[in-house]
Amino acid sequence: MLRRDFLRRTARGLGAAWLATRAANAAPFVFDRLPQHYRAHDEVTLGRTGIRTTRLAMGTGTIGFGGASNQTRLGMSTSTRLLLDGYHENGLRFFDTADSYGSHPNVAAAVKQLPRENVTILTKTDTRDPAGVRADLERFRRELGVETIDIVLIHCVTEADWTTRYQGVMDVLSEAKHKGVIRAHGVSCHSIEALRAAAASPWVEIDLVRLNPIGSHMDASPDTVIKVIKQMRADGKGIIGMKILGQGDMRDRPAEAIRYALGTGVLDAFTIGAESRREQDDLVQRIAAA
Repeated sequence: MLRRDFLRRTARGLGAAWLATRAANAAPFVFDRLPQHYRAHDEVTLGRTGIRTTRLAMGTGTIGFGGASNQTRLGMSTSTRLLLDGYHENGLRFFDTADSYGSHPNVAAAVKQLPRENVTILTKTDTRDPAGVRADLERFRRELGVETIDIVLIHCVTEADWTTRYQGVMDVLSEAKHKGVIRAHGVSCHSIEALRAAAASPWVEIDLVRLNPIGSHMDASPDTVIKVIKQMRADGKGIIGMKILGQGDMRDRPAEAIRYALGTGVLDAFTIGAESRREQDDLVQRIAAA
C-alpha cells in the first residue's frame, strides 16, 4: 500500500484534530472551509501549458544560493533518497530545482531511477544574456541527464522593465521550446513590479510567485499579490506558489500556511523544500487534513 493511501485514511482524524486546535486558537487569514478535499499528489494542470503534475512540488532550494542548499547539504545519498521516497511513498512527481541551488545532480540521480515521462522537472537560470542562457540550457540538460526540461524560468527577476530588458533571453527560451529542448518557459518574480510585468506579458506561460498569509518575503501584501495572480490565471498562465511557509517564518504554523495556499484558489501547485522524510510526510498530511 502506498503511504499516500494510508494518509488518506487518516486525514479525517487529523483534520478534526486541527479544527479543534483552531477553535481554541483562532488565527486570521485561515479559511474556515475549503471548497474541496486536497491531496499533495493530486494531478493538476499548469495553466494552458498542458503540463500535468502533482499539486506539491518537492523543493530542493531551501536557503539555496551559491550552488548549494539545505537539501544538497544533506549529501547526495540522503537528498536523492528524499526525492525517491517522495515519489514512491507519497506520489509526488514534481521536482523543483535551480542552477543556483546546486541540486541538478541530486535531481538527476533520482530521475535516473524513475520513468522520465512520470516526472516534471522545473529549473531556473540566473543568466541574463542570450548566449549565456543558450549555454545554460545545454549544461542543464547534461547535469539533469535529460533531453527535454519541462519548465525553465528566468530566476529571481526584480526589474519592472524585464520583459524588454531581457527580450534576448526570452527569445532563446522561445526557440528552445520550439525545438523541444524545453516544454514551457516563464519567470520567478521577486518584486511587485516584476510580477505585474509578468502578468501583462503573453510570453510568460508559468510564474513562480511568493505567497503566504503573513506577507513574509513577498513582493507586496497578500491581497495585492492575489489580485495580480488572478489576472495571470485569467490569461491562462500556470501559477506555482513559493515561500508558502514564509521562508521559515511560519515553520511552526504549517497548517495555517497550507490552508491559506489552498484556500486562495489561485495556485495550480506550490513548492516546499522538506529536509527530512518526517518533514515531507508531515507536509503531505497537512494538505490532506486541510
